[in-house]
Amino acid sequence: MESSGKTPLLGLTLDGLRAVAAEAGLPAFGAKQIADWLYRKHAGDIAAMTNLSAKARASLAERHEVGAVPPARVQESSDGTKKYLYPTLRGRFVETAWIPEPDRSTLCVSTQVGCKMGCLFCMTAKQGFQGHLTAGEIFNQYGSLPERDRVTNLVYMGMGEPLDNLDAVLASLAILTSPWGCAMSPRRITVSTIGLVPAMKRYLAESQCHLAVSLHSPFEEERRRLMPIEHVHPLPEVMATLRAHDFGLQRRVSFEYILFRGLNDSPRHVKELARLLNGLRCRINLMRFHPIPGVPLEGSDEATVQAFQEGLNAKGIVATVRRSRGLDIAAACGLLSTKALQPPPPPEY
Repeated sequence: MESSGKTPLLGLTLDGLRAVAAEAGLPAFGAKQIADWLYRKHAGDIAAMTNLSAKARASLAERHEVGAVPPARVQESSDGTKKYLYPTLRGRFVETAWIPEPDRSTLCVSTQVGCKMGCLFCMTAKQGFQGHLTAGEIFNQYGSLPERDRVTNLVYMGMGEPLDNLDAVLASLAILTSPWGCAMSPRRITVSTIGLVPAMKRYLAESQCHLAVSLHSPFEEERRRLMPIEHVHPLPEVMATLRAHDFGLQRRVSFEYILFRGLNDSPRHVKELARLLNGLRCRINLMRFHPIPGVPLEGSDEATVQAFQEGLNAKGIVATVRRSRGLDIAAACGLLSTKALQPPPPPEY
């Protein structure tokens, strides 16, 4: 998608819209009027903002555009999951997964084009890192979704490490949860991280949305093999940060745990997880590994997954097994990638 040269309004928080409104000669309440058109009415054009004066709309349109972008492609799984491809302003793409269920509908959004964290088990990591999404590009995955009105929950678990793009993530969360925005409950939104401790502290202080931490092993050396971030922010530092925060009765911390055959799926791991999480009000989402090319890992069999879950439950840890969705269209956890669509790097001279 080529840029028009105009500044997108989508992604601006109320403070940003106040500056825009003042520039257009609107009164102070004009910012909330624009926000209403952007985030409640999902207007696709400034001309549609009919409670603004014609002069104000013309002034806005000289410098700005809404910036909403429809998906370029959709794939539908046999289980009903849909994977949408969204273009970005820099000519790249991200994938977004919509996962309908009988009693809820979850949207999994991306925050970066690719990822720089290098986790061994993740297809996005194989793509490398091409750039951060803006707050508008993050929000657009929800705002331009054909099934937008059916979404009950959002998870920031798509392409990228959300807390590596924290300013844009926080702005998008403010838009989704603020009274002047979409007014969603923050209890309907979960943001995932591999454990970027400084950013995690800021996220916990500035947002009320849930937090999910990618764990995958309670042993530091094993986790280091799977997740290079362990070299930078080791597990004891991550856990100390979580224990120091008061989550209250409504906010939740959960842990993502992919089960790998013969690596992290033994009774020894159950015992160490129970020790590691003792006294922390949390739950563990157990996940199946979806093989990716060139990665020497295998998923645990069903009997091992069930035994692992039962072992954790017996030790007082709430553990659930996440159902794999969208596997036939590569929309399941860890499979999102747009590497094939990215332009090659420019030649070196």
